[in-house]
Amino acid sequence: MSAMKLLTVHDVTYEQVAKTIDHSLLRPELTLDEIDAGCDLAAKYKVASVCCRPADVARAAAKLADSEVEVGTVVGFPHGSSHTKTKVFEAEQALSDGATELDMVINIGWLRSGEDQLVEDEIRQIVEVAEGRALVKVILENTYLSDGEKERGSKLTEVAGADFVKTSTGFAASGATLDDLRLMRNAVSDRVQVKAAGGVRNLDALLEVMSIGVTRIGSTRTDEMLEDYNKRRGL
Repeated sequence: MSAMKLLTVHDVTYEQVAKTIDHSLLRPELTLDEIDAGCDLAAKYKVASVCCRPADVARAAAKLADSEVEVGTVVGFPHGSSHTKTKVFEAEQALSDGATELDMVINIGWLRSGEDQLVEDEIRQIVEVAEGRALVKVILENTYLSDGEKERGSKLTEVAGADFVKTSTGFAASGATLDDLRLMRNAVSDRVQVKAAGGVRNLDALLEVMSIGVTRIGSTRTDEMLEDYNKRRGL
């Protein structure tokens, strides 16, 4: 396989870069004023979405109602160990509150135990809840997995009907790596998109992961990245 061309700011539009970003509002210590400010920032820069804590979905949805920014949240976060029924309830509540994107954490122990059918069935239940109402992004938390487990998890994500496979929560020991992103991109068909979380900290890193087929990232440095883009393009 030939090496992919590394993208530069001259290869992509502002909109293409901005719509790769899910602005993360997940830190547990964030105040409600900080949630509001994060939503304002996301609307200003016209990113793809905010990814907020479950308790903040209704607030974010109201704040962003007149914008083009989607509202996402997390399910089974950050460890993935909740009962499947709990994850289903979380997904249903988030949709009721206005979420249009769900980032769910798999049961990591099940995948490592070889219980692939349990993993697939749980993902499918969230997909069925979200069908027609929200995208589903499946978090593997790669720092705990072997390459074989990452590949299996990616394939199970596709079989279960989810829209994205995602590297990590951003709250574990490590986040997205280029090797993992390549592995995941190669493990699934073009129907499934890939999201990087944790480790994409500047515009150059964002352009690099876009070059290998990543279509979303989670970021807390949205303004820095997009201001850097505008500066380089003289906008």
